[in-house]
Amino acid sequence: QEKLDMSTYPVESIRNFSIIAHVDHGKSTLADRLLEITGTISKTDRNKQVLDKLQVERERGITVKAQSASLFYNHEGINYLLNLIDTPGHVDFSYEVSRSLSACQGVILVVDANEGIQAQTVANFYLAFEAQLSIIPVINKIDLKNADPERVEKQIEKLFDIPRDECIRISAKQGTNVDKVLQKVIEKIPPPQCNTADPLKALVFDSTFDHYRGVVANIALFGGEIAKGHKIVSAHTKKRYEVNEVGILTPNEQPTHKLYAGQVGYLIAGMKEVAEAQIGDTLFLYKQPVEPLPGFKSVKPMVFAGMYPIDQTEYNNLKSALERLTLNDSSVTVHRDSSLALGAGWRLGFLGLLHMEVFNQRLEQEYNMSVILTAPTVPYKAVLSSAKLIKEYGKDQITIINPAQFPDKLSVSEYLEPTVLGTIVTPHEYIGKIITLCQDRRAVQKDMLYIDENRVMLKYLFPLNEIVVDFYDALKSLSSGYASFDYEDAGYQSADLIKMDILLNGNPVEELATVIHSDKAYAAGKLLCERLKETIPRQLFEIAIQAAIGKKIIARETLKAYRKNVVAKCYGGDITRRMKLLKRQAEGKRLMRKIGNVEVPRDAFIRVLKRETDK
Repeated sequence: QEKLDMSTYPVESIRNFSIIAHVDHGKSTLADRLLEITGTISKTDRNKQVLDKLQVERERGITVKAQSASLFYNHEGINYLLNLIDTPGHVDFSYEVSRSLSACQGVILVVDANEGIQAQTVANFYLAFEAQLSIIPVINKIDLKNADPERVEKQIEKLFDIPRDECIRISAKQGTNVDKVLQKVIEKIPPPQCNTADPLKALVFDSTFDHYRGVVANIALFGGEIAKGHKIVSAHTKKRYEVNEVGILTPNEQPTHKLYAGQVGYLIAGMKEVAEAQIGDTLFLYKQPVEPLPGFKSVKPMVFAGMYPIDQTEYNNLKSALERLTLNDSSVTVHRDSSLALGAGWRLGFLGLLHMEVFNQRLEQEYNMSVILTAPTVPYKAVLSSAKLIKEYGKDQITIINPAQFPDKLSVSEYLEPTVLGTIVTPHEYIGKIITLCQDRRAVQKDMLYIDENRVMLKYLFPLNEIVVDFYDALKSLSSGYASFDYEDAGYQSADLIKMDILLNGNPVEELATVIHSDKAYAAGKLLCERLKETIPRQLFEIAIQAAIGKKIIARETLKAYRKNVVAKCYGGDITRRMKLLKRQAEGKRLMRKIGNVEVPRDAFIRVLKRETDK
């Protein structure tokens, strides 16, 4: 394979850009057309979402990982190198988007001519706007019979202040007008501000693990040049490496002699350990230290779930699979955790439910690991008031991830729960239903804006635990799939939280304790007791399943005892004879209940703690 010479592309003829949009507005399809026009991939009918390489992405038809590709394009006699990054659209993966933008100078903002502006379009626009990137608005899917590009242009002008004559109307599927997009990219997006003469400075913005070559890091060069044989140092770990191979991604890896400032490519440097390629790290030449780049602000997980191996002997295999997968998906946080019922495992923090599902699916497909995922929870905080506890923890605010660590009400001045600012964009006929839904979820309305005559943008402040499980599904079914939802972190607010225990015959079961808002306690307690009643096997004595808050019982289900038919031998005869036998049986059962203890089998825990997907 012939190595490319990258020195023919000076900084002035490099353009780095990414494609951002709401989910399903045609980002990956537009990326396919751009790859075809520049001759990076051959034109066939099989080019459908070429950049979505993961099996999860293929099956679900969504983009999960930001993928980069380098295109060569000749415009007015000059050869240009265009580095394109295709980004995901779901709110759970907005971290990928913000990371991709750090390696770019401009973006293509794709809007569906049929759907118009949706919640994620707004969120991604502001990400690009805050990063001060030049924005090229593109209206896609004009070949659909319901397309209304006029209306969409008005929306773009009203919401984003972009004059309507700057919008390019394209159809990515049929390839109409796509070459205009490339010309606009070259005219409007500035080249990167850097110099080949400076010392080497490279930002690691993504990395993957290869079984044979170790860690493959995707890098953007902000200065200098890098070639095989160079000695480099990581600013994060201070370790030295020798570069084995550099190259560009045309989606597939294409080795080159060197990479120069302003270019985006990959680097293999014999990093053996998964933890060595930190995303956001700066690489520089040995003996030529530079000021490290600001990197990325670490991401705040929104949803926590426990992950346990189905069989404890699989623990070590699962551990190495988790390490490799978190290298590729750095927004997952991992803490060791153990549960009495499920054994040793981890507490994983995700950015949302879809993120959690995709992560689980990737573990199964790429690493052959099947795991138990517990129901998702959110991190609460408690402001301590007792001097003894403050001394013990060393601070007056603690974060509660596990309900077992929930402090008593007497030693706490207030409990805090996480909130998010949600944006809902919906056709106006569904407003009534959506407002009712939001009020049921304890949300507070902040703003309401008509985008045009039949589109409304609502802003609400939600408690995170109300939207974490099934809010999105409820919103979609209320609005026949038209409403779109996006949220961002909005800090903590005080809340009336309580710890709910589950008692079996008066003994608390530690694994089933949950932290919950007091308004929702009765419903949740009843549901949990009912579910336990179905899963715990019957005994020879009666079992009382109770949900309790402190000393107060709020829900109860009774699991009846198995009993022998003791009056079967009485044919006729006096009633006192029957009563005597039944009374003696009742005595025996009472005695048995005193000494019998209830073992909850492991699969009952799994069934109760697992996410309810079928409700």
